[in-house]
Amino acid sequence: MVQHISVNGIEMDYDRFGTGERAFVILPGLGVKSVMLTAKAVEAAYSMFGEKYTVYLFDRRSNMPDPYPIRQIAHDTAVVMEALGIEGADVFGASLGGMIAMSLALEKPRLVRRMVLGSTMARINPEISGIGRWLELARSGDMEGLTASFLDNLFSENTLGQFKELLVHINDDATENDIARFIIQGNAIQEFDVLDELPAITCPTLVIGAKGDKLIPAENSRAIAEALGGELYMYGTEYAHCVFDEAPDYKQRMMDFFGE
Repeated sequence: MVQHISVNGIEMDYDRFGTGERAFVILPGLGVKSVMLTAKAVEAAYSMFGEKYTVYLFDRRSNMPDPYPIRQIAHDTAVVMEALGIEGADVFGASLGGMIAMSLALEKPRLVRRMVLGSTMARINPEISGIGRWLELARSGDMEGLTASFLDNLFSENTLGQFKELLVHINDDATENDIARFIIQGNAIQEFDVLDELPAITCPTLVIGAKGDKLIPAENSRAIAEALGGELYMYGTEYAHCVFDEAPDYKQRMMDFFGE
């Protein structure tokens, strides 16, 4: 069920489902529109977690400042988690959500029991050209071009072959506020760098990437795992950036890691 919380000046929507005693927190990646619009689809995709966990899917804050550094996004998420009584959670961060998860584990380690980082990076580098291009397209109002770039960078040929007719509509009806929030978060990504701080993270971590990821090269996953001393699993070239939605065994892999 999608709910709203107001705490310490932070306004945030979140989805909560499942009946388990343990907390599982999902921190989604960058999108033009709110993840709450697809909350039911997320519930269906992560239904296997519902018996063991109470699952929380967090949006970014509604009253988003500009600029909004990723450290601040993590801080605000932590404030909301604490207000909801969430501590010692198993956390999954995808792409931008992975950056938030790393920042959360650095700033509030007691909130994170175990962590899975999917298709993410700890330091921006010149190879990450797709995000800069997205920001150019968003600022110019070229939503058709932005969506085309999204599809090319995020999904595998197999996924596009099956679902492109649906995916081309992912940014339909995006508002000016949606686009402004997208730009704020994209700017935050371009300034992100916690790679040298990662050894301070003590929770067990599994890093998952894909060799077919066009947006964030596989070397970024390897660098995170090495800095953390954590586990690394790499999917092959048949999967792309959104491997967390594409690979049929991805969620079971997370479940197995959390259960260790």
